[in-house]
Amino acid sequence: MKKEDFLLLLNRYLSGDTNLEENNKLLNYYESFQTDKNWDETLGSKEELELKMRTRLQNAIQSEESKIISIQPFYTKTSFKLIAMAASLLLLISISLIINKTNPLKIETPQVAHKEILIGSDKATLTLEDGSVIELEKGKSYSKGNASSNGEKLIYNSNGKSAAIANNLLTIPRGGQFFVQLADSTKVWLNSESQLKYPVAFVDGQTRQVELVYGEAYFEVSPSTKHKGSRFKVKTQEQNVEVIGTEFNIKAYRDEPAIYTTLVQGVVAVSNAAKKQILTPSQQSKITEYNGNISVSEADVYNEISWRKGLFVFKGMPLKDIARVLSRWYDVDIVFADPALGNVKFNGVLNKNQKLEDILTTIKNINFINAYEKKDNKIIIK
Repeated sequence: MKKEDFLLLLNRYLSGDTNLEENNKLLNYYESFQTDKNWDETLGSKEELELKMRTRLQNAIQSEESKIISIQPFYTKTSFKLIAMAASLLLLISISLIINKTNPLKIETPQVAHKEILIGSDKATLTLEDGSVIELEKGKSYSKGNASSNGEKLIYNSNGKSAAIANNLLTIPRGGQFFVQLADSTKVWLNSESQLKYPVAFVDGQTRQVELVYGEAYFEVSPSTKHKGSRFKVKTQEQNVEVIGTEFNIKAYRDEPAIYTTLVQGVVAVSNAAKKQILTPSQQSKITEYNGNISVSEADVYNEISWRKGLFVFKGMPLKDIARVLSRWYDVDIVFADPALGNVKFNGVLNKNQKLEDILTTIKNINFINAYEKKDNKIIIK
């Protein structure tokens, strides 16, 4: 909707010359977009506009011409977000206040219980060498041996011992993420639905090896010069990554046919049973389960590691792949009523702290999907 069209519709509403569908458009702004801190001054005084709309609404209700309007989001330009939200929120609040006060009509709507879809958070399960399981989450602290956690991160301190080393297993569920600092000061950020196996301590001079059992992790490796030349290795099901001191991202999910290793800085060697490739910064290797070949290409590093910065960056990505990403973070199953919809490609940058419904509404509003339906812990895209 262009600015001129919006103002025309608003003026017609204030004069009482709009129909139900046009009124619906005004209300729909509230559901369609998030708050924008900048008020568009060219639209006039916000306070004056609110007063006019309140007066118009009250007159409409008192004359029994007001109807309850169901909210169904639609697309508009973001430059009108705040005025639309302020106006529609005012209308919704006013309807509630005035109806409760005058009680002109009683409406009963059936209550449908839905499981709330929560935004992902910092949480993990730590499995110790003896099989003990500790839940790590905000508000819970943990300390044992050289490991401690405040519920949002897990830190291992170097104890300098060279005895037999025990292994721990850190599992991140769907709807979770977590940070761990290993005993050699290597930092690891783990994405949703991931699992990392690692020793609780390292021996200087010997190879430092961890295993990304599955999932996605970003590594900031403590350089070998600080550990008597000992190199750092990350093992996955189909490959090994050997580094001297660097930052890189590995994505090795069980439900995806390829493993991606993206180098941010430094040098790494990616190898499997058949081949070995050296990566330089901004390069990405890909190993498929079909032939085991290692291909190397230039990568958009920002896109690949955006998850660690709290963003979803989708660049020409099919909706079925986007659905897989969202499913992991929000711990919900997303399916397509028509499988062909899954092949539609989408571009966008979204915040991981948004509610899933807001993200789906954004995708719907720019006409990539027609609708979505929530059933318990499942989202059906239509």
